[in-house]
Amino acid sequence: MTVRASFDWAHVAATDQSFENALAKARAGDRLDVDDATELLATGTDREGLDPARVERVLEAADARRREVVGDEVTFVANVNNNVTTACNTGCLFCNFKDAAATFEGEDPDVGYTRTPAESRSVVRDAVARGVYEVCSVSGLHPALVLDEDHHEALAGREGVNYRPPEAYGTDPGTYLDQLRAMAVDGVHVHSMTPEEAAHARRGVDRSYRETYERLRGAGLDSAPGTAAEILVDEVREEICPGKIDSGEWVAAMEGAAAAGLDLTATIMYGHVENVRHRALHLDVVRDLQDRTGAIREFVPLSFVHPNTPLYERGLVDGGASDAEDALMIAVSRLFLDNVDHLQSSWVKFGDEKALKLLSCGADDLMGTILSEEITTRAGGTHGEFRSFEDYARMIRAVGREPVERSTDYRTRRTLPEEGPYGPRLGPRADGTPILSDGPRQPADD
Repeated sequence: MTVRASFDWAHVAATDQSFENALAKARAGDRLDVDDATELLATGTDREGLDPARVERVLEAADARRREVVGDEVTFVANVNNNVTTACNTGCLFCNFKDAAATFEGEDPDVGYTRTPAESRSVVRDAVARGVYEVCSVSGLHPALVLDEDHHEALAGREGVNYRPPEAYGTDPGTYLDQLRAMAVDGVHVHSMTPEEAAHARRGVDRSYRETYERLRGAGLDSAPGTAAEILVDEVREEICPGKIDSGEWVAAMEGAAAAGLDLTATIMYGHVENVRHRALHLDVVRDLQDRTGAIREFVPLSFVHPNTPLYERGLVDGGASDAEDALMIAVSRLFLDNVDHLQSSWVKFGDEKALKLLSCGADDLMGTILSEEITTRAGGTHGEFRSFEDYARMIRAVGREPVERSTDYRTRRTLPEEGPYGPRLGPRADGTPILSDGPRQPADD
């Protein structure tokens, strides 16, 4: 990772710990602290650059821990993305998914999109009919998106709350409750409403995160993605996403979701302007949250994809994380997060070959089929938008591991048979038929 801009960080990559002591603690299974994680991520803060031999020692320790915790299974899920809108005014410098909300006023623009609840239902019904059983929805903060009709009334005419009425736009996105009800088709698992979206769904009103998530759960929400985390250190957030909620609000939202009875995931988006100390501090926030809630089902390191982002276009960074940094992020996450069993390697971010290599660095999950993936693609990602069950069987067995279909919450699992054809079997319409089969399909129930 090459940072071109100069930042006067309060948190710097220096500790009183040594790499050797930190690695010894990790191998012994002792709980690591922030100094330990900093040393491991840096392969020693007493020298410049990463030491290749030390990198390998950290990766070996993490792979051994992965084997102890989850064995040799590699899991994946049959899912579809249904991101409702690209309209967003937040202005994050690492993102190219959003489109300025003003461009959606009047007639719909030539770029970007907003889906009505009916359009969302159509996307999900088609996917469920193909055997998919998870819909993941992460959207821009459209000014007309609110929790419900009462929320429209509460925000009408007010300034400073990022609100405009739906009639100002070419397409009405409906409310968050409308969208969730639309996506909750025939028993599909709805994984949606990040902390940032939850904050948007309670903006301008006196409603707790717990109450907000309880309302969302009542409309069909099954679990909440811990994205919008980026780096949970406010001095970094102030540089890359000053319009977003701060790290304390992110934690408060996740605690509210857990209190509402929802499973969670957690993420880190790294490889831009932050240093290894920031990454270690982020891991500490996640582990502390898990100690209190026990609700996090998986941790997902997301490597910054730079080509089309403002951070890159403005010359603040020259690129993203190196291969060694990616491997260390996976490995140290496995060693540090002793209370989170599952760790994901993203073929969307890394591509197939590298994602498979990271399975030997501590990861045990390989994402999902993803019938549509837009966020990384619009940032310049080039690794495609779909992986079939046959792809998963072939790739995972090629590295000597066992391919296992899983539910979103990991509580239901199925090892793939030795011979195909391969298709999902855990969903409400899943019968083992390959997802993209041209054969007849029975429509999903409304």
